[in-house]
Amino acid sequence: MEINITEGGTDLAGATLIAGVMSDREPLAGSEELVAGVDSRLLDLAKFEGNAGQVLVLPHDTAAGLVLLGVGDEATFDSIRTAVGNGIRAVKTARAVTSLCQVPIDGATRAVVEGAMLGGYEYRDYKTTGEASPVQILDLIDADGAEVSEAVIGCEVTNLARDWVNTPALDMSPETLAGRIVRAADEAGVTHQVWDLKRITDEKLGALLGVAAGSDRSPSLVILEYRPDRATSHLGLVGKGITFDTGGLSIKTAPFMEEMKDDMSGAAAVAAAIIGVARLGLPIRVTAVMPLTDNAVGGNATRPGDVLRPISGPTIEVLNTDAEGRLILADGLGVIARYEPDLVIDVATLTGAARVALGDRIAAVFGSSSDVANRVLAAASRAGEFFWELPLFKEYRKQLDSDIADIKNITASRYGGAIAAAVFLAEYAGERPWAHLDIAGPARARETAGEQVKGASGFGARTLIEVARAMSESV
Repeated sequence: MEINITEGGTDLAGATLIAGVMSDREPLAGSEELVAGVDSRLLDLAKFEGNAGQVLVLPHDTAAGLVLLGVGDEATFDSIRTAVGNGIRAVKTARAVTSLCQVPIDGATRAVVEGAMLGGYEYRDYKTTGEASPVQILDLIDADGAEVSEAVIGCEVTNLARDWVNTPALDMSPETLAGRIVRAADEAGVTHQVWDLKRITDEKLGALLGVAAGSDRSPSLVILEYRPDRATSHLGLVGKGITFDTGGLSIKTAPFMEEMKDDMSGAAAVAAAIIGVARLGLPIRVTAVMPLTDNAVGGNATRPGDVLRPISGPTIEVLNTDAEGRLILADGLGVIARYEPDLVIDVATLTGAARVALGDRIAAVFGSSSDVANRVLAAASRAGEFFWELPLFKEYRKQLDSDIADIKNITASRYGGAIAAAVFLAEYAGERPWAHLDIAGPARARETAGEQVKGASGFGARTLIEVARAMSESV
């Protein structure tokens, strides 16, 4: 979708107008004239009050149509973004025009852009029937140009991550994903390395090799680097890239396996974030490490009771091969440590326990300190993504003691699984500031509503960009 900035009085022929209405039928700023021209009897007939989630399509005398969006009781960043996301899918013309960016709230322009570009996203690579959305252009009347540019980049990289994750695992092997990440990195001026099976073996990434052992598709490890000359701080990112997760020999049941192409959402978010930072030209060095592999069932698959040796840190007794994400992250954290970043953040669809605790819209954040966690929470608030801090409760570490190795990958308890996984990762994060983001819930949107479109969400990419922005501005 092309986003343009225009001035009032623009030619509206062939376009659809988008206006906003509060729950008391009070029009939002920029929508007054449009709403005033609507016969209230039409609103009565449609039972349109302006409540959150309501969308009403009406004819208009100077344009192709008018879409009225219910915003609810209060105009906020979230309510505007949600309303525009709902409304953009109701537009039946190639061009839409709105002045909702004039609503007097912080980030109104970004809310409109994100609602349109994220809510208007479609993944149609495998569709042979039905029609794609006709919307190609959105004109914003009197919008903030800088805010538009930044919002467009954030949406484009989020949708890039969505594309990667939505691709069926049949067509998204570790090697294929590495290639797609590299191509996007090249376009953004981000340098890269791709470690193949031989290099991974030579570097002794034993945990990644252990997870990959059951698959006939070789693993990869991608390293992306963005190093602007004026950078004075350094952010390290690690993303979990399980291109499909059967659970290994500790195999999942069929219903839990259906969405497991999503298990590389962490790697997708991390790659999208560093590409976004580079496109924005933020003055911060960023290094991203993405271990990529299937977790498959095969004759050489790691068995429960086997011991793996990651590149650094404790040896691992694997008692459940479906707790594989933390294994490849152990190697990813070991690799990122070589680059000595000021802050490390790993991102992973790691535990069902995080989803049980926080649901499908909220991700968990664990920090090596409250300051680190608060930095992520502040960035997430600016990005419009939802996180909640969970405790890195070190007293649970003894539950991970192994009889034959330094640590085991699961506890005997069914409770506190997200915390136990974070405590496991802390063993490999070292002494530098570190945060772990468990995005198991919000990595997939399970319904289309607002800016969310059913399928991969690209969650986390915009929060990481905001972390990088804050770091670049704090020096």
